[in-house]
Amino acid sequence: MITRLVSHSPEETIEIGNQFAKELNSGCVITLKGDLGSGKTTFTKGIAKGLDITQTVNSPTFNIQKLYRGRLLLNHIDAYRLEGANQDLGFADYFDDESVTVIEWADYLGSLWISIDYRIEFIRISDDVREILIESVSSDENVNS
Repeated sequence: MITRLVSHSPEETIEIGNQFAKELNSGCVITLKGDLGSGKTTFTKGIAKGLDITQTVNSPTFNIQKLYRGRLLLNHIDAYRLEGANQDLGFADYFDDESVTVIEWADYLGSLWISIDYRIEFIRISDDVREILIESVSSDENVNS
């Protein structure tokens, strides 16, 4: 099932992520898809807010991975710089029952097969307006994007 939401500002995108996070449990894996600047990291800031994380959340593009502590551990991965990388970077070690994992640009991880709970796509409608498509993935489906 796909839920369609529309955000008219970065603040609204943060609030959508905040409300989404209220329902998350440890062990959840979420992939975020969308063009550069479409709202992926902004949404992740909302997830962090919903997980009671007080640290400043920003894109881990240069670090690739950042961990934040709140009511649940948030494992934020940005795979943008990993396009075409054909090596095991040890990310699977962080997909556990103690954290929520958010992966931006998951399709760049290639053959890393993990169980995804939610696929979220961001579509830029205009400078401020985004369509956010949230797909809940069945527990028996294993995908890499």
